[in-house]
Amino acid sequence: MLNLTTRLFPLWVLLACFWAYQQPDEFTALRPWITPLLALIMFSMGLTLHWQDFQRVLSEKRVVMLGVAIQFIVMPLAALLLSKAMNFSPELTAGMMLVGTTAGGTASNVIVYLIGGRVALSISMTLVSTLLAVALMPLLTWLYLNQMITVPAGKMLSSLLMIVLLPVVLGMLVMHFLKTKLLSVQPFLPLVSMTSIVLIIAIVVALNHDRMSTVGVAIIFAVILHNLIGLASGYSITRLLGYDVQTSRTVAIEVGMQNSGLSVALALKYFSPVSALPGALFSIWHNLSGSLLAAFWRHK
Repeated sequence: MLNLTTRLFPLWVLLACFWAYQQPDEFTALRPWITPLLALIMFSMGLTLHWQDFQRVLSEKRVVMLGVAIQFIVMPLAALLLSKAMNFSPELTAGMMLVGTTAGGTASNVIVYLIGGRVALSISMTLVSTLLAVALMPLLTWLYLNQMITVPAGKMLSSLLMIVLLPVVLGMLVMHFLKTKLLSVQPFLPLVSMTSIVLIIAIVVALNHDRMSTVGVAIIFAVILHNLIGLASGYSITRLLGYDVQTSRTVAIEVGMQNSGLSVALALKYFSPVSALPGALFSIWHNLSGSLLAAFWRHK
C-alpha cells in the first residue's frame, strides 16, 4: 500500500494542482510553510545519506562540473533560441533568459531522492550551481540581453544553508547516532517527502493563480520545451560520455529543474510582471514533469 501510494505521485500532483487552481485562497495562506516543508524533505534525505556518499562525489568532480556546465550553457542558449523562434517580446525573452541562467532548484534534490537517484550528487550540483549563479546570472544576462542585474547573493547562500545544508547534515547526524532506532521509520521517508512536495506544488500553483490566467499557449509551449531540453540534454550528454544510468538521471533532473522562484523575483525587480510569467509557469511545470519522470523511472 505504501509503495502504491508513492508510485501514484503524479496523480497526487495533478489533483493538488487542480485543487489549488480552483481554490487558491485555501493554499496562499500556507506560503510560510514552503521553507519548513523543504527543510523537512532535506532532513528526511539526510536520514538516508552517509558521509561516504559525499566522499564519492568529491572523487567525481568531473561529473559535477559537467552537469553544471550543461546547465549554464544549454539552458540559457535554449531559452534565447526558443524566445526568438516564438517571436517573444523583449519582456518575455527576459523572463525566459532569467529561468535559463539561474541555478538548479531545491526541488531537483527531492525528485532525485524519489527516483532513487544519487542524492549526494544532486545536492552537490545544486550547491555548486548556486554559488556559480551569483556571478554567472549577471554575466549571462548582460551577454544575452545587454541588461545588468544584481543577484541577491546573501539570500541565495543563506537559503542554501538553512534549507539544504543544515537539515541534511542534521538528518545524517541523527541517523548516525540513532540508526538502530530509526530503521523502522526509513520506509516511510519517501511518503513524507512526497506529501511535502505535493503540498509545496499546490501552494506554488495558488500563489501564481493570477499570473497563470494571463499565460498564452506560446509561453506554455516554450516553457515545456525549455524544461524538456534540459532534461534530455542532461541525460543524453552524460550517457554519451559513458556515465551510468543512475548518474545520468540525476544530472538530467538537476539540469532540467531550475530555481525558477529566483527568476520570478528578479523579473519583477528588474523587468516587468510579464517577464515573471515564464518563471511562474516553469515553477509549476518542472515539478509536474519531474514527478511524472520520477514515476516512470521508478516503474522501470
